[in-house]
Amino acid sequence: MRASPPKPPNADRGTVMTTDIQDATRKTPMGAVSTGPTTGAGSTAGRHWLAPAAAIFAVAWGGNEFTPLLVMYRQADGFSNQLANLLLGAYVLGIIPALLIAGPLSDRFGRRPLMLPAPWIAIGGSVLLALSAGNVPMLLAGRILSGVALGLAMAVGTSWVKELSAKPFDLRADRASGARRATIALSLGFALGAASSGALAQWAPFPGVLPYAAHTVIAVVFGLLLLRTPESRGRGIAARPLPAAHPATSPYPRFLLLIVPVAPWVFGTATTAYAVLPALAAGQIPSAPVAFAALLCVVALVAGASLQLFSHRITAGHNARGIMVALMLTVGSLLLASVAVNPPRLWLILPAAALLGAAYGLLMVSGLQEVQRIAPPDHLARLTAVYYGITYLGFFVPLGLSLLEPWLSYQVMFAGGAAVSAVSLGLVMVIFRRDISLHRAAARDASV
Repeated sequence: MRASPPKPPNADRGTVMTTDIQDATRKTPMGAVSTGPTTGAGSTAGRHWLAPAAAIFAVAWGGNEFTPLLVMYRQADGFSNQLANLLLGAYVLGIIPALLIAGPLSDRFGRRPLMLPAPWIAIGGSVLLALSAGNVPMLLAGRILSGVALGLAMAVGTSWVKELSAKPFDLRADRASGARRATIALSLGFALGAASSGALAQWAPFPGVLPYAAHTVIAVVFGLLLLRTPESRGRGIAARPLPAAHPATSPYPRFLLLIVPVAPWVFGTATTAYAVLPALAAGQIPSAPVAFAALLCVVALVAGASLQLFSHRITAGHNARGIMVALMLTVGSLLLASVAVNPPRLWLILPAAALLGAAYGLLMVSGLQEVQRIAPPDHLARLTAVYYGITYLGFFVPLGLSLLEPWLSYQVMFAGGAAVSAVSLGLVMVIFRRDISLHRAAARDASV
């Protein structure tokens, strides 16, 4: 299909906008026929990204509804710390394969076919968790299904939001809007999923069922809304060779040097805030331990989402400043956590969770923006998948800490984590100084 000739510079602005939006719903930026429904200019201009963002929110809700319930499973079902933390991290077994397979497939076949099933897979995970009654194999299967859904949302959904947050779909968005919108949807879904499940499990009847039923309703609604969202890539690129299932990062030395060492801290900080700290503080609040676990989860994730709203002020430009600031927060938050837990002091644990959440939020959005700068369009979902896959290694931090607990105190382990993150910060600062030097050299060349 041949692209329409551009409008002359003096064309009516409203006509140009109408034509652009009609083109957005009929054709992909690659010129391929869209698999999505055709919509008019109307009231949808610039808002196509909302439905995929809402689906990401719903899937993230399902991914994190389990976290504050760990306290309940420990107390009601007698799970050990190791088993509870294993179930927490088990959904990484669904996330990483979904990321690495769905990312390349969506680069080839488009975003819609890969993202549409995600909310319904998340519903399947919640149904299994609700029916488990403490049965470990069913809990494990439910967590893995939740992970598959989240992997699809993070690799494909974030790429879809990014592409729908740019021309011709959104004429007003800035370059960082896609990453910011996707990460805020994730963080809010994680936060509200934890808040709702913790409150329902603490004070409502059927604590092992009602939290998952609430997520099912949310996911059904947003899954149906997703059906009317247009494709941003289309099937026209399907004739290209299928990329490898294990995306090659070797052409991207900046990814290897900057993103790979930093990415595990994304969920390493988050899980420390909402999985490790609640377990250590549970004895201080015997009357409402599940609600307190949910509170710490919400405090951490709302702090992260709040910082993401203003992240463009920190991450502007082609440099590593955002990641550097996030690692500074990581060092400080882990040092504060090491002081807060020996003995557990609630007045320090709450700000430690907030600071860890702020580090998580800025690490997530800064890393994603860096990936979107590095990746060419045909490899965007692939490299995004690799990035998210590495971030989710941080979900095994609680399990690792619980295995080391017989030999090391949490105070020592948190201090050791601060030291390791300081080493990562040193590496990023070297790259940051190189960025500044290159920027100044380019400015001098431009002025000559």
